Order: sequence, then C-alpha cells, then structure tokens
Amino acid sequence: METETATRWLTDAEQCAWRTHLDVSRLLMHQLEKDLQPFGLTNNDYEILVNLSESDGHRMRMSDLATATLQSKSRLSHQITRMETAGLVRRVNCESDRRGLYAVLTDEGMDIMRKVAPHHVASVREHFIDLLPPEALAALRASLRPVAEHLRDNRGKV
Repeated sequence: METETATRWLTDAEQCAWRTHLDVSRLLMHQLEKDLQPFGLTNNDYEILVNLSESDGHRMRMSDLATATLQSKSRLSHQITRMETAGLVRRVNCESDRRGLYAVLTDEGMDIMRKVAPHHVASVREHFIDLLPPEALAALRASLRPVAEHLRDNRGKV
C-alpha cells in the first residue's frame, strides 16, 4: 500500500512569486514576439536563427536543433520547412549519416539576423534588462540557476 503524502500547498508568498513569474514570462514573450512581427519572424524563428548563427559553419543537426530549441523533431521539421520557403535556412544531408539532416543558415538568413538582432536586443533591454538594477539581475540569475539546472537534468526523463 502506497503512503499518501500531504499536498504541500504554496504559501501566500510562494503563490505570489509563482504567479508573478508566470505573468512576467507570458507578458515578456508576448512583447518580444510582437516586436519581431515587423520582420516577419516569430520567437521560434528567431531562436532557430540565433542557434544556427552561433554554431560552427552556421549549421546544426536537426536533432540537436530540436533539443536546443525544446521542440519535437516533427514540430521543428514543420518550422524549418516554413523557414526554407522564406529563404532563411536550408536542409543539407549529413555526409556521415544518411538519415541525418542539417539545418543550415542561408546568406539571407544571416542578413536577417544582422538586421533583427539589434532590434531584438533593444526590446529585451527595454522590457526586461533596463528595468532591473544590476544587483537585482545578479540575484535573479543566481536564484534561477538551480531551477534551470534541475530542469535541464530532468529533460527527457519520464
């Protein structure tokens, strides 16, 4: 017989912190998405472009890109198809693995990154970074690091 453990309900302070986190996360992502719209990009598009622009040869295996962007392989494939149609990326077969594919940033995709990145950084600054003093940013980073590490460690576990 399993021992039932009592639910550890959130205190008022914990509930407030949790709901504030959710509120900020949703509102910030909504705002950043809105600020990318004039460029015809979504947050997912931009994240893919960033990952590819920062990778060796501006390319990544599709499976690694799916992991990096927290997308299923199927969802990423649809996303890459849309971005291929827009001329931002292309798929290339992996020479060493016939089943493997790379997503490769095109010259047009890199041009878009160069054009959009300054606007995106300005948006991140306006709606997040510049609203917090440096000591609050340091405390936030320190506070969230164990959560990020825990979630990374548990990724893919059932």
